[in-house]
Amino acid sequence: MDDRSIDVAGAEDANVSNAIGSLLETKFVEAPITFVPLSCLSVSPLNVRRKALTGIEGLADSILAKGLLQNLVAHPAKGSRGKNPKLCVCAGQRRLAALQLLAEQGKISADQSIPVKVLSEAEAVAASLIENESREPMCAADQAIAFRLLLEEGRSIDYVASLFSISTLAVQRRLKIANVSPKLLDVYRDDGMSTEQIQALALCDDHEKQEHLWFDAAQSWLRDPYHLRAAIVEEEINVSENPLVAFVTLDAYVAAGGYVRRDLFSESENAGYITDMGLLQQLATERLLIVAQEVSAEGWSFVETRVKRDFSELSAYSHITPQARDMTKKEVAHYAKLEKAQDKASKALDAYYSDEAIQEDDDKREALEDAARDAQTACEQFVEGLEAWTPEQLASAGAFVLLNHAGKVVIERGYVKRGTAVSAAYDGDGSDAPKKAKPVHSDKLCRRLTAHRTAAVQVELAARPNVALAVLMQRLIPTVFSEQYRWGADHTGVQVSVICSHDKLLHEADDMEASATWQQIDAERSKWAAMLPQKLSDLLAWLIEQSDDVMANLFAFCVAATLDSVTGTEAVHPVNKLADLLEVDMTKYWTPTRGSYLSHVSKARIAEVVSMAVSPEAAVPLAVMKKEEAAAAAELRLVGTGWIPEVLAYRDVADLSGDDDQSAEETDEKEEDGFSI
Repeated sequence: MDDRSIDVAGAEDANVSNAIGSLLETKFVEAPITFVPLSCLSVSPLNVRRKALTGIEGLADSILAKGLLQNLVAHPAKGSRGKNPKLCVCAGQRRLAALQLLAEQGKISADQSIPVKVLSEAEAVAASLIENESREPMCAADQAIAFRLLLEEGRSIDYVASLFSISTLAVQRRLKIANVSPKLLDVYRDDGMSTEQIQALALCDDHEKQEHLWFDAAQSWLRDPYHLRAAIVEEEINVSENPLVAFVTLDAYVAAGGYVRRDLFSESENAGYITDMGLLQQLATERLLIVAQEVSAEGWSFVETRVKRDFSELSAYSHITPQARDMTKKEVAHYAKLEKAQDKASKALDAYYSDEAIQEDDDKREALEDAARDAQTACEQFVEGLEAWTPEQLASAGAFVLLNHAGKVVIERGYVKRGTAVSAAYDGDGSDAPKKAKPVHSDKLCRRLTAHRTAAVQVELAARPNVALAVLMQRLIPTVFSEQYRWGADHTGVQVSVICSHDKLLHEADDMEASATWQQIDAERSKWAAMLPQKLSDLLAWLIEQSDDVMANLFAFCVAATLDSVTGTEAVHPVNKLADLLEVDMTKYWTPTRGSYLSHVSKARIAEVVSMAVSPEAAVPLAVMKKEEAAAAAELRLVGTGWIPEVLAYRDVADLSGDDDQSAEETDEKEEDGFSI
């Protein structure tokens, strides 16, 4: 079989060819050979070869020189009777064409006797397929249609698979190709598309859609297998990549009436696409509600379910922890033993890592790592056993029942809406004074992260001239109409004093220049710089000559360039409102890596992030690693989770309405942050 045959598995296609000889001997050898006038022979409509014949003149010369070395195979034509009934050649089409060419050239008689093995019509398709497989390799499209004809004759898939010693999946794949539009099969036969392309088109059973995707493609790249497949499945969900499928299970979805578009050409088991996302979400929600009812029985003020973790939503909540009771003397002694065992296991692992002379031993290393991990887990479980939620905490806090990226249920308890007073926050001596929380992120890291936030909003704002105009007007009007708006508080972060934040962002984040966001900003900046006049004296005249479109887009870029939301705290910022209006998705512009985040926080924070974004189980191994190793491992675990730190996710907006009771001190603080003119 040539390289245009469907490559299901090399061994399966080889089996087809290997079976030819024995099949010809056992299936059709008993049929007698008769001699039939050439004029009584024509091509059978059941001949599986559809591709244009080649090499006919050379074959004719060979037959003229050496004679016809092998008989043809034919079946009676429907309705043909008489002394010399018409026969339809189902195997030997090239030889028949060569003989007819010789007759046209007058080199042989039109009534030349030709040896023919006559079969019944029911055996014709199989004979044609076997004959063609043993000769010049068939086009995969012809082979696929032949398989379909066998099934239409009443043969089963198992029969065809057994006939050619191939798997039933191989037969199903060929039948899928046979279901492609005849027009596209012609393109395939003429080498106008690749096997991968026709396999992609075979995902769809609608011939009209298949032809539209191929013949009406505006650009040639739209015919690439990837884009053809994407256009067919559109909003359908890939079974292998969706956590809801892992949670609900494909069997439950199908049992509920859901349809799966199967991808027979994938090597993955159960590959395909979910077509009814609504049904899948409904099934997932119903299952999560069952878990939520169990959690609700614990006494929480609210329990909510989510099919996906939304970091921006959860960042609107603060998180409390359960209260630990005092240990008894017996428990103190037991915990001391657990700590001693943990310390011993940790030291043994550290000694192994530090000994450069020791020969690498994977088994020993894994045993030490397991021991250290088990010892730490034992300590953590013991401490957790001492913790309990107080009635006050249960009354003021709630829980979320979520699905993680792998489709596993995660229950997160102790969430309180920001601003809610929680009496369960105690200090170390057990008094009711709330603890002063240590900031999660340092001043330097906050400035680094908010620099990236600023760049992301700049990109979005530069693309929306109408919003840029509104933003600038919102900064100007309170100043012009100060008697109405009093202080003219900044709700956007734009500095109307026209201070470009370009260099500041590079200074605050040393990884900014390498980011895709910055490359986009820089490319836009270079474009405008090339268009602008070289001399400042020529600028006004140049601006007056420009079209409205150029002016609007240049205006938007310049306003965006003045945006500055860099701050050293995690407090809410006026830029959040603008980010919401622009629907800025920070996960498109920032990802957690060692350089961008993980190397700038503690190892405990690294483990906390992995626990939140992936699962608590995924965070356990990090505890026995050195910080840089933990950061590297966390970076891999966080890929594709969409996690972003609270300072980038939290979108609440402070009240900057300029009420009369606003203190001068608050106004001064805003001015120091660059919020006013």
